[in-house]
Formats: sequence, C-alpha cells, structure tokens
Amino acid sequence: MEYVAARHLLHRSKSTEWFGTDHTMNIYRGCCHGCLYCDSRSDCYQIDSFDTVRAKADALRVLRDDLARKVRPAFICTGSMSDPYNPFEEELELTRHALELIDAYGCGVAIATKSDLIVRDIDVLTSIQDHSPVICKLTVTTADDALAAKIEPNAPPPARRLAALEKLAGAGLFAGVLLMPVLPFLEDSGENVLSVVEGVAGAGAKFIYPAFGVTMRQGQREFFLDGLERAFPGQGLKERYLRQYGDRYQCASPRARTLWRVFTEACRKRGILYDMKSIIRAATLGYGDRQLTFFD
Repeated sequence: MEYVAARHLLHRSKSTEWFGTDHTMNIYRGCCHGCLYCDSRSDCYQIDSFDTVRAKADALRVLRDDLARKVRPAFICTGSMSDPYNPFEEELELTRHALELIDAYGCGVAIATKSDLIVRDIDVLTSIQDHSPVICKLTVTTADDALAAKIEPNAPPPARRLAALEKLAGAGLFAGVLLMPVLPFLEDSGENVLSVVEGVAGAGAKFIYPAFGVTMRQGQREFFLDGLERAFPGQGLKERYLRQYGDRYQCASPRARTLWRVFTEACRKRGILYDMKSIIRAATLGYGDRQLTFFD
C-alpha cells in the first residue's frame, strides 16, 4: 500500500443538496474496481494512476484532529471520489476506524460504495444511527451480473450488493441504491430499470436515486469510450456515443423521459423514495434541530 500526505480529511461541502451532507471525507485515493464510466478519472481531479489505490498517511490522526475542531457535529459523505470499501480495506480497516471516530464525535455519515464489505461495519453504523443520521448508498446500475462484469469488472457483482443491501436494511439502517449512471444503449431499458427497482424492493430498502445517462469529460471520456470498444467489440458503441453526444459532459439517455415515468411509477407502487428532498427528510427525521442544518 502506498500512502499520500493529507493535511485534512474533512472538507466542507459547497452545498447540502447531495443527501444532506455538509462535509466530505476520502480516506483512500484512487480505486481498483475498474468501472468504465467513473467520473473520478477526469483530468480535473488530478489523480495519477487512478487504478492504484493509495491511503492517506496518518489518516486516523488527521481525521481525529479535524473532528475535534468542529463546533457542531458534521454530517459526512464518504465515497464520492474513491470507494471506502476497496479490497485493501478488509485488512487495513481505515474506514471502519474512521467510522468509530465519527461515532465518538457524535457525527452522522452517508456512505457510497459498490462493495458488500460495508456489512462488516453494521455494528458501528447502528451505533452512529443512535445519535445521528446514517445513509448507506450502494451503487447498482444493473441487476444483470454478466453485464456488470463488463462495465464494472473488479467490483462485487450486483447480486452481492443487493444481498448486502438486504442485510443493512434488516439491521434497521437507512439504506438504498444509487441507480447511476444508467448507460445509454446498454442499460437504458425499462426492463433493466425495473429489475433494479424489484431488487431494492425485495431487499426492503428505502430509496433509489437515479441518473438516466452518463457523464463524459476530458480523461474519463477516453477511458470510457475505449473501454466500451474492448468490452463490447463489434457493436460500434464508441461511434454511437460520439455521434449522439460529441464532447458534451452531461449525456442523458435518449429514453430518459420514458425511463423516468416507468421508474417513478414502479417506485410509488412499492413505496420506495426517489426524490432527494424526500430521501433527506426521511433519513434525518427524528434527529431534532440538527436536521435543519442539512438544508442550509
């Protein structure tokens, strides 16, 4: 494991619109899941050798000092840039110990991951939820394990993620799915979207937050399009993307409106939240005046 220096682990968010969190934290830099579409590969983030996972040096001391300086408890997002449950975490337990510090300082946490390793930390997460909001977000872009193996080659298959979701929900944690990105021409079918909704409903989870499309920008665009050619040879996906989107950043599925209608109808039928304000409200309900700060 390589280590990189970090003066701080907690960084204040510009907005609380993303699941109500007011700080971000990334214990690791880079990711080895190899997802073709990962926006964190973009040149603007300046992460060299993105597929090499590095840990922040002396991360737990730095985090403890950052937490000690907080005047009021933070609501911390982790996993926005690098998955906090990469394979190295199983041995290093940096994320687990970071959660223990977050618990000790009375803060809340929202975790985004593609790994079922998160279930290892159910005990710490339930302890945090006793005093502060906890949101567990597992990314699932398709319920098809074979398709996922091509676009997310080193991540645990969706079946394992949905099984983890069921364990999190069964433990009483506020858990759901990030249905994003839904790749145009590969995943943007009603059948695919409904299969994810059914999986989430079967797991007893609370929410799904979708994005029916993908992002492409400098650095990430090249990796994504070349990866599509390798994963789906002979299908002409690279040319189709370039013809449809050119050098645009936001690349919505041509079927986005239809998918939204199908998706929302299915979610309403099954009692699954999908609107961000409703998700935040449900996740922070019961935490007193604290929740008012999540909408500042």
